[in-house]
Amino acid sequence: MKKSLRSMWLVGSLLGSVLVAEPAVAQVSEDSQVQLAREYERKGEHEKAAFLFGRLRNDEQTAPNILPDYLAALQGLKQYKEAEKLVKRAIRQRPREAALPVTLGQLYAQAGDQPAAQKQWERVLGQLTAEQVAPVALEFQRLGLPDWAVRTYLRGRELAHSETEFGPQLIQLYTRQGQTDKLMAETLRLVQTDEQQLPFVRNMLQNSLQEDKDFAALEKELLSLVQKNPERPVYSELLLWLQVQRRDFTGALVQAKALDRRARTDGQRVLEVAEIARRNQDYESAIAGYEYLAREYRSSPYYALVRQRLVQTREDQVRTTYPVNTAQLRGLLQEYEQVLKDLGRTPETAPVLRSMAALLAFQLDEKEPAIKLLNEVITMPRASLDVVDQAKIDLADIYLLRAEPWEATLLYSQVEKSHKDTPLGYDAKLRNARLSYFAGDFKLAQSHLDILKQATSREIANDAMQLSLLITDNTAMDTAGVALRDYAAVEQQVFQNKIPEAMRGLDALLAKYPGHALQDEAWYLKAQLQRRTGDYAAALGTLERITANPKYDVLSDDALFLAASILEENLQDREKAQQLYNQVITKYPGSIYVVEARKRFRKLRGDAVN
Repeated sequence: MKKSLRSMWLVGSLLGSVLVAEPAVAQVSEDSQVQLAREYERKGEHEKAAFLFGRLRNDEQTAPNILPDYLAALQGLKQYKEAEKLVKRAIRQRPREAALPVTLGQLYAQAGDQPAAQKQWERVLGQLTAEQVAPVALEFQRLGLPDWAVRTYLRGRELAHSETEFGPQLIQLYTRQGQTDKLMAETLRLVQTDEQQLPFVRNMLQNSLQEDKDFAALEKELLSLVQKNPERPVYSELLLWLQVQRRDFTGALVQAKALDRRARTDGQRVLEVAEIARRNQDYESAIAGYEYLAREYRSSPYYALVRQRLVQTREDQVRTTYPVNTAQLRGLLQEYEQVLKDLGRTPETAPVLRSMAALLAFQLDEKEPAIKLLNEVITMPRASLDVVDQAKIDLADIYLLRAEPWEATLLYSQVEKSHKDTPLGYDAKLRNARLSYFAGDFKLAQSHLDILKQATSREIANDAMQLSLLITDNTAMDTAGVALRDYAAVEQQVFQNKIPEAMRGLDALLAKYPGHALQDEAWYLKAQLQRRTGDYAAALGTLERITANPKYDVLSDDALFLAASILEENLQDREKAQQLYNQVITKYPGSIYVVEARKRFRKLRGDAVN
């Protein structure tokens, strides 16, 4: 009895020396003991944790819910031999648990014995069964050993006698490792046998492909596969997606035509590509797509839309080719009239009436006939609320052209109320904010913009953010916003197409406020107006005032890209344009213009795009 009492006293004394803050720990339950040990391990107190875990029964120490924490404690104390014994005991107790031998190899690696670790992991792969592939690979991934996870899945592929087994898992691993060549090979192998994996493959490629050479390599391989396997639409689908990503809409149209013919989808795929090309301002490709659809699919349900889009895109092209050709605008009006004659004046052709009104009011300064057309849309029987309210926004814009802000804001507000929390309502609110900005009421404008910065439409949110920053930056020091009022007045003149007056206003502003924070904005706007009037040399000189001055760093990439565009599109100086696009890419890698600059640089350099 005395010996037993003495043993109990020794255990209690030892526990007290290790756990000074826990005098009653001997009385706690096993569950509480485990929780306490985990808490010590979480805090990094490995010695206390290891002591408590060591007091558990052998079978408890190796239990799946305890083993990881106990191992962590022993590893924290660098007691690798004890940890090795623990894991080997767990393996003997649970021989079917495939991840444990992987953990044993990791112990050897942490102890500094890399050859032993490699030998252990090779043994794991050599003894691998089909059922063990997934858990072993996941354990390698958990331990930060992606190369061994890849080898596990490849071994699993051998066991399954299938070249595509574990394809999605390998694609994800190659994506994380940046192994683009292997990723592309794996994705093509996967869609070859399972076309349902196409969305997953596209997503993985979109996350991984960054360099032009990678896009070009995949495109080359896909073109070869399309030619060799014309009966397999999946390759054409993937190639179409890739070409759209690269903004090669000419190539994308070729694939879209083939897919439409094969699937008999009435030109739907070509229409999708043409719409994307139009949004990306590749008007030539968009027009080519619409012309093809109008010619080949006259009985298609999309025919009326195609006819409208064709003329609208031609108008976009004319309006962005400086200086704007008035004769071409008159020709477009005749094309619109022909569309109305062929298709009728119906709710479906209301967008044509809206386009004609915008052309008349903003380009030809014929506001009264424009107002008449928009009122026709607004009062049109069976016209949808969206169509009517879009026409109201257009009409409000024309009232603003006529310097009738109260009429404009009334219509904008009507649309805001009828389309609350929708893109159309947000658009109306943005225009109301711009109207307040033009009037110099920056607080009211800012109250609108604060709401719009959270808009679901990225374009509206970005526009709101830009105008908000302009107001904030230029009223911080000058709370009255005197210079900003002058600049806003100039922007209103630009909106009203009063270009000579706007140019004079900018010159006056630059002379009146030398060194003001608005100066770069004023120079940039002036260069845009000079381009619109066809004075390209002056525009380049104005832009150089921004790019040559380090203090104008905010707009430097904008100015450089605009200068390159003028050289390429207006002056046809391909060599200088190429140089400037390259500067955008190298000097401003985070710029929003990098993707487009790279595309244009490659085109000017003569790289193959198909």
